Amino acid sequence: MTTESAAPVQVGGAAAAADIPAVVRRLRQTFATGRTRSIEWRKEQLRALERLITDNETAIADALDKDLGRSPFEAWLADVASTAGEAKSAAKSVGRWTKRRHRLLEMSQLPGRGWVEYEPYGTVLIIGAWNFPFALTLGPAVGAIAAGNTVVLKPSEVAPASSALMAELVPRYLDNDAIVVIEGDGAVSQELIAQGFDHLLFTGGTEVGRKVYEGAAPHLTPVTLELGGKSPVIVTADADIDVAAKRIAWTKLINSGQICIAPDYALVEAPVRDQLVDKIRAAVETFEAENTGGKRIVNERHFNRLVSALAATKGNVVLGGGSDPATLKIQPTVVVDPDPAEPLMTDEIFGPILPIVTVGNLDEAITFVNSRPKPLAAYLFTKAKAVRERVIKEVPAGGMVINHLLFHFATHKLPFGGVGPSGMGAYHGKFGFEEFSHRKTVMTKPTRPDLAAMIYPPYTEKAWKLARKLF
Repeated sequence: MTTESAAPVQVGGAAAAADIPAVVRRLRQTFATGRTRSIEWRKEQLRALERLITDNETAIADALDKDLGRSPFEAWLADVASTAGEAKSAAKSVGRWTKRRHRLLEMSQLPGRGWVEYEPYGTVLIIGAWNFPFALTLGPAVGAIAAGNTVVLKPSEVAPASSALMAELVPRYLDNDAIVVIEGDGAVSQELIAQGFDHLLFTGGTEVGRKVYEGAAPHLTPVTLELGGKSPVIVTADADIDVAAKRIAWTKLINSGQICIAPDYALVEAPVRDQLVDKIRAAVETFEAENTGGKRIVNERHFNRLVSALAATKGNVVLGGGSDPATLKIQPTVVVDPDPAEPLMTDEIFGPILPIVTVGNLDEAITFVNSRPKPLAAYLFTKAKAVRERVIKEVPAGGMVINHLLFHFATHKLPFGGVGPSGMGAYHGKFGFEEFSHRKTVMTKPTRPDLAAMIYPPYTEKAWKLARKLF
């Protein structure tokens, strides 16, 4: 998330700059009625969210084209299909997710029963990101709604067409007294955080994530942070280089590389480095045959940041490197062996630039990754099971994919989240439901017979001996 552009606060599509406290108060009043706790309400809202996405696929694609220059296929794949699919699955599963899960208690706790009761936090805030505006705003909302919360959605102002479309569509499809969109810039996010929500999810950069965390701390608001970092891809000498090159190139080109889990740099064993570079070049030429003008960057600030990083590189630019400030486009670029201390290797790239670092062996690759902050994602291409298992065990990361990239985000069967500076907490599917739920411990005991009498004072030696055996 950035705070670079100012915009009026929007609530359900209507300007209401002074209404944030009133809107949050209204949502809290709705939650207090108990309406959102109903399983039927949750299912209805989730089905309506699915329809919101599927009914408006063309409008969503148009908004993503205006904001990001995204192709219709990429708009469908990344923002439409994933979000609609998750909402549909949650609507089918939420009844099962909310059921009590009884636990077998220890002998010392018998007679008695215990279970986990999933209850909604209350009113939650979701601050979305600009690079996948619908998937990273409405996607987390699936878990929040499934858990039975009322929800404030704050889309990113950096994707204004997508934000405006969300503000228009949400009131048409979803419960206006329980789920609202508030548009605006970073100041609006700060005012929202100051309301002291019952839970907060933020998707964006690590530095802004720290500020969000600090803003939530005075209210003791539980926080889920989906941040970023430099996600590595390790390519070993035994990997299928042809497939690795195509998959790395494809994922680096999606959304112009503006993806928090895009491969930020590649660590490639020396014997296959040149082969991988050649095959990435061939893949890019094939994939971009009809798009020779370069990849669109979201705005001038990000464009200038990327161009400056390229200008500062000490590596060998073996592919691309060109840029056009008039169109904010940058050619897909590969830089071999940049200086580890230069911006391309210290800052998250978030663009169509791939540094490739030559390593002598797997030990060197693992050491390189682990010498840096824990990434949101880590990738590995290898045919060897032993290599795979070693990297899984020795490389900390929010998530990991072997022989592909990005797809761990697309499934609602696995949790998605970061670790350390790349985030905290996780969502998707049942994991999103649990992230937005309080797991309340419940225990029930009979009153007769009163077997607890042995632990009432006065404490006799006989009672103590018996207690030692039981407890």
